[in-house]
Amino acid sequence: MTRHLRINVNILNAGVFGGSWRYPGTDGLASYTIEHYTAIAKKAEAAKLDAVFLADGPVIEPLVRHRPGNSLEPTTVLARIAAQTERIGLIGTLSSSYNDPAELARRVGDLDFISGGRIGWNVVTTAGAAAARNFGRTGEPEHALRYRRAADFTRRVVAQWAERRTFASPQGRPVVVQAGGSSDGRRLASQVGEVIFSADQDIDRARAFRDEIRAGAVEFGRRPDDVVVLPGLSTVLGSTEEEARRRRETLDEILPDAYARQRLAGQLGISLEGLPYDEPLPRGLLVEPDDAGGSQTFYRIVKAIIDRENPPLGALLRRLSGGGGHRIVVGTPEQVADDIQRWFQEGAADGFNVMPDVLPSGFDDFADQLIPELQRRGLFRREYDDTTLRGHLGLDVPDRPRDRPREPALSHDVLEAAR
Repeated sequence: MTRHLRINVNILNAGVFGGSWRYPGTDGLASYTIEHYTAIAKKAEAAKLDAVFLADGPVIEPLVRHRPGNSLEPTTVLARIAAQTERIGLIGTLSSSYNDPAELARRVGDLDFISGGRIGWNVVTTAGAAAARNFGRTGEPEHALRYRRAADFTRRVVAQWAERRTFASPQGRPVVVQAGGSSDGRRLASQVGEVIFSADQDIDRARAFRDEIRAGAVEFGRRPDDVVVLPGLSTVLGSTEEEARRRRETLDEILPDAYARQRLAGQLGISLEGLPYDEPLPRGLLVEPDDAGGSQTFYRIVKAIIDRENPPLGALLRRLSGGGGHRIVVGTPEQVADDIQRWFQEGAADGFNVMPDVLPSGFDDFADQLIPELQRRGLFRREYDDTTLRGHLGLDVPDRPRDRPREPALSHDVLEAAR
């Protein structure tokens, strides 16, 4: 059987670049309308993508002052997309830190049933003091505890799905999606993840990550093919190399400085106030990734860039483009297809979670120009051969356990420490 790429599109408000909402011809407020999401989803289905993906956090961050935010709750949006599409998968992000497992299992399970088995749940642990305050907490739980809770939480949600006898999913149960490059995150991915989002910049590191996750799955009694690894990929396309380069330069020019600084400061857990653009970050401000709070995945990526290249602050902000650390590929459809093909054929990826630079224009270019190039190379499907997300991804329908003993409630210390 021919192995094909798995490709999702991340509908990240106006696009992954921090200044995307300011790009010429773009409606900066489109992401506050449901039509923005349904139109992109229909386009993605016409291009035969595996799924659309919605990021989310249970808080409005201060960064909304500098660019549009993700303000619509994912399952609500996905229900509308499900009603206007037939085949494409629907993946939503829901926090394991600030939800109840029984309620989440019902909400996502019901959506999976009414969509015909097209739902995936992206399990995340929510970092940040702002989210903690939003739920009346005095501070965020420490990193390892968030992942202990996430593992326990996910097992309970999956158990609830396994026990469903009415409104059962055509795909057995929703697909469990997970992202995390920290030690705790990689362990959780090996335990429960079926689709793993990653954020490696380097092909060798990406290959090593995929090998580690697949080997870890075996240790937990699973098969390597039970896991699909999809690195994040930001694309900047042009009909010529020069056109693509100019588009990237424009996006760098319109990046709000306050947004870029505030986003990087939040990722690194340090203040950038007063630091000059033409000098590198002082090394003494940075701790080792495993000692960092917040998102260790992106901390690790940014620190690796600093350790390897030691760029001036201004160059670092432009390099990241306010997008947080995902790999950015700039070029013609043929050049970007070459990059995708190399990562896929060299075992660094099973496909990609694509984050176009600007929405919808960047995704229009991706769907209209890059997908046909991948199809011509025999790397991507021309038609769907299944109706469920699990089928698109080549994942088996899980066995339905019989007489499964009811799992104990979340341990008292995990619940209390998260308060």
